[in-house]
Amino acid sequence: MSYRVCFVCTGNICRSPMAESVFRARVEEAGLDGVVEVDSAGTGGWHEGDGADSRTVAVLEAGGYGSGHTARRFRAAWFSRLDLVIALDSGHLRDLRRLAPTPEDADKVRLLRSYDPAVGDDPDVPDPYYGRLNDFEACLEMVEAASHGLLAAVQRELEGRAA
Repeated sequence: MSYRVCFVCTGNICRSPMAESVFRARVEEAGLDGVVEVDSAGTGGWHEGDGADSRTVAVLEAGGYGSGHTARRFRAAWFSRLDLVIALDSGHLRDLRRLAPTPEDADKVRLLRSYDPAVGDDPDVPDPYYGRLNDFEACLEMVEAASHGLLAAVQRELEGRAA
């Protein structure tokens, strides 16, 4: 049985595809690519069917990550098949918890940077869409920093299931 993680940002063209790509690489490095499924979506459907933002693609490729992606909107019905829903900022966290059909589903929603022990006072990954390439690079650094802690949490969860 797979463990399913879905990253969610606003339009699913910048932050969440970046997080999806980085986390998928961490999962593969850990030898869990047959066990952990990684996906992403947006809270809105403005970009459904589009690829990732070109700056996201550039930053991912420069970092050695895959960049194939098609944007889509997160649906409440998905909660039943997901183990973890990772919000990229506090607004997404609030929106997703409101969308959750049950309290148990709402408990599946976490902030990405809550897995970064060095997060500081601002737990959000800021939206780089209206920024410059260096904003996308900063976003990638935040995503990478949190991905290690997220992977450790998922590994603990998988160990708990096996016990």
